[in-house]
Amino acid sequence: MTMIVHLKLNFIVLCFSTLFLLLPFTQSTDVKYCGQTDEYAVKVQGVEILPDPVVRGKPATFNISASTGQAISSGKVVIEVYYFGVRVHTETHDLCEKLSCPVSAGNFVLSHTQTLPGITPPGSYNLKMTIKDDHNQKLSCISFNFKIVFGSLVSAS
Repeated sequence: MTMIVHLKLNFIVLCFSTLFLLLPFTQSTDVKYCGQTDEYAVKVQGVEILPDPVVRGKPATFNISASTGQAISSGKVVIEVYYFGVRVHTETHDLCEKLSCPVSAGNFVLSHTQTLPGITPPGSYNLKMTIKDDHNQKLSCISFNFKIVFGSLVSAS
């Protein structure tokens, strides 16, 4: 009986050890609202960046998981990128190009993919995303940090 208890204990220790080894590899992106969260009709649950960190010269995808309590018929998405606190890039997209409009009440994922130029300086960046309705009212405004790194020096043949 002590042999069985010993085996179970070893198995539990192995499981926890594996879990603690994997934890550093799971990264979450800290999302901050631009203002009071109660004032936004669109609530953001999280941001997934693929790859993380972003590799310059390669496609990067930003998946924003969100929800809304009301249908959204149209609007726009404004993306601003800051490097050392200085705005270095701004772009505006029709919300219906990123999502199928009208957006029904409930959960949705807004996805944006972009290839950053190979000359993009590596480092820490901040992205601010504002979603506005067709009356220019803010539905949500978030910001989060991300990193850009050099690509591989090995080229594929």
